[in-house]
Amino acid sequence: MIVKTEQEWKKELPPEQYRVLREKGTESAFTGEYVNTTDKGMYVCAACGNELFSSETKFDAGCGWPSFWQAVDNKKIILQPDNSHGKQRTEVVCARCGSHLGHIFDDGPQPTGKRYCINSVSLNLKKE
Repeated sequence: MIVKTEQEWKKELPPEQYRVLREKGTESAFTGEYVNTTDKGMYVCAACGNELFSSETKFDAGCGWPSFWQAVDNKKIILQPDNSHGKQRTEVVCARCGSHLGHIFDDGPQPTGKRYCINSVSLNLKKE
């Protein structure tokens, strides 16, 4: 687990990444760098480089954010209740640094039926 003060994170991350990753913000739909990306590779946490999602599990959910039907390893993410904004959702957090990635929903494709709806700004793509 990477432990840093919020001041350290604020110095290291650009303002929009800090807002989303550390303050649990959300980028506007259809504006993120990876919404329509079909490049092959590994999506890693923008804050710490933890490998999170393979391009092999990315799909077009039409929701405005990059979507994946499976994480690389369930030990690399943490799922936790999020009752903010008057909604009951499940937040997806990086297990290594505790950064907010997005949310998971039960309306994804098979074989998992899951849709990890992740902010582009929370990710970096390490191309193959």
